[in-house]
Amino acid sequence: MALYLALVHYPVSNKNGEVVSTSITNLDIHDLARSAKTFGAAGVFFVTPVPSQQWFARRIIAHWSKGVGAVYNPTRKEALELARLVNDLEAVRETLRQETGREPRFVATTAKQRPEAISYAAFRTILDEDEATGYCLVFGTGWGLHADLFSQMDFVLEPVKGPSDYNHLSVRAAVAVILDRLRGRTSL
Repeated sequence: MALYLALVHYPVSNKNGEVVSTSITNLDIHDLARSAKTFGAAGVFFVTPVPSQQWFARRIIAHWSKGVGAVYNPTRKEALELARLVNDLEAVRETLRQETGREPRFVATTAKQRPEAISYAAFRTILDEDEATGYCLVFGTGWGLHADLFSQMDFVLEPVKGPSDYNHLSVRAAVAVILDRLRGRTSL
């Protein structure tokens, strides 16, 4: 089973629901790549059409996967080799078609409850039973994926919830929690 991640920086929402572009962060690149490697994902895409953001991300990825950082920290190199930059989700779709030979399935994540959301247990079963299809977990930055993107998704996962009503995890934390729920080997 080929599992991929996509961190969308455009189109995402601001707190008023307007379409905006957010900045790629150094921490997101490192932490999503490390989580992807830990949980066996085949790649992690950083989605932005903004040239200056792509330039910034390319420098970080190159430093740790090919540059001095690759020699200094070989395990970081392994993780950062999974990182890729693309302009949009259609580029992710095309890459997954090429790599898997099949039409990929996209899975939105959200901090808000949506009526069509499926549980982690249900989606984990789908992943376990369908080893040929490429799946891409799609994460949003800012105030989350823009509403227009949900119509392009095959599934929507339920939100990560704790015991309180506070629900504002960093995307890095949400990625790690979700990957553990879907691909983790530990049991309670």
